[in-house]
Amino acid sequence: LETLVGIDQDPVALQLAAQRLAAHGDKLKLVSGNFADLARLAEDAGVAKGTVDGILLDIGTSSLQLDEAERGFSFMRDGPLDMRMNPNGPMTAADICNNWAEEDIAQVIWEYGEDRRSRVIAKKVVAQREIKPFETTHDLVKVIGGARFGKGNHPATLTFQALRIAVNQELHVLSKALPQAAELLAPGGRLAVISFHSLEDRIVKQAFKDLTQDAGPRHKNKYARDEETAALSAETSPPLRLVHRRPVTATEAEEKVNPRARSAKLRIIERVY
Repeated sequence: LETLVGIDQDPVALQLAAQRLAAHGDKLKLVSGNFADLARLAEDAGVAKGTVDGILLDIGTSSLQLDEAERGFSFMRDGPLDMRMNPNGPMTAADICNNWAEEDIAQVIWEYGEDRRSRVIAKKVVAQREIKPFETTHDLVKVIGGARFGKGNHPATLTFQALRIAVNQELHVLSKALPQAAELLAPGGRLAVISFHSLEDRIVKQAFKDLTQDAGPRHKNKYARDEETAALSAETSPPLRLVHRRPVTATEAEEKVNPRARSAKLRIIERVY
């Protein structure tokens, strides 16, 4: 191993990585940043395009973030309604609940949470903030719990997922990172992506399909929100191949050790030349 570069926008994750990977010494480079800027961050770390043997993108929130109430990611723990992966990010989940128009809140819950009760929940959110602005996760849970009951997942699951994605622009970041990551690979290099819900996996699946075709993508990426990302996605695809036709999922033994792994899907592509 010549160089190991770790990129994360969460300073706590970088601190833990520094401790756990200290054995790599000077070969380890930890960078504070966002996957959306992958090419620039790699260049700043001295990594050139076409030279990387392996890239792993671990998408979404971490157990560390979910288990810390003060980060505001979990509806199971009362804390500030924050949800920022980067603590210095410009927008929190409370900002959305307290300031966005009802139709915009409903759209976020529908598009990023795929919750059929998105309009009902958005209406209740707007009504509640007129009485008292949202400050904590339990403030929001109480409103959602009144909007829907049922078996299966907690009623707040999809709304919390949707707000987290909106706060961190996760799908846009993923769409932007994938073509950049592919360009960094050396011949024989592999790009592996672990996703944890269907919205992420759809983007990865389609991007890998596009990247392993001779021509550019055949569909418009609706999560590409700027001209640069659209241009990157539209370029002629590099010579890549799918390592597995279907995603790799956790074994029963893995799920027993880490129950959260049951929703994980791993997809891998390899640069041929």
